[in-house]
Amino acid sequence: MCKYLKLNQIVLILYLVKEISSSVEFTNVKCTSWDKKFDEFEYCHLKSVNRSFKYLSLKVNLYKVPITKIKVNFSLLKRYNGYKPFLYNITVDACKFLKHPKSNPIFGFFHGLFKNHSNMNHSCPFDHDIIVDKLPTSFWNQQITGALNFPHGDYLFHSDWYAYGINRATVDFFYTLS
Repeated sequence: MCKYLKLNQIVLILYLVKEISSSVEFTNVKCTSWDKKFDEFEYCHLKSVNRSFKYLSLKVNLYKVPITKIKVNFSLLKRYNGYKPFLYNITVDACKFLKHPKSNPIFGFFHGLFKNHSNMNHSCPFDHDIIVDKLPTSFWNQQITGALNFPHGDYLFHSDWYAYGINRATVDFFYTLS
């Protein structure tokens, strides 16, 4: 009887561990330039190297440099019956934030999801193209599942990029938390 009880406890623990662990998987990325004279995406794609390794890359060519005033609006949406707002909808003066990174911890967390894989890691002005190079799903998986406790489901990380008060680009990352 005691061996049977221990076996049940082990099976229950293994089941709970399986249920607690989460995983992030990129499902799509969409990049839109709203002013082709100001900027244009050279590429914006997900690439699957194999079944377990997928990464995101994008490059936006900036035509009117240097850029000294940038605001970013980002929101997190969860898919219920269509994508609905979920938890965050924040607008940040990116130049001010990059100069003082501790000024907005929430935006700092989301900036940290791509800053190590990007050349957008210094304060304004920006006088070069913006690149996010080979951002792996595994990095997001580590950051999101380790720091945040979100329910499983489909999510959209939506961002609008404003330069001089005009919406110049939109970048949407779609991912699944399972």
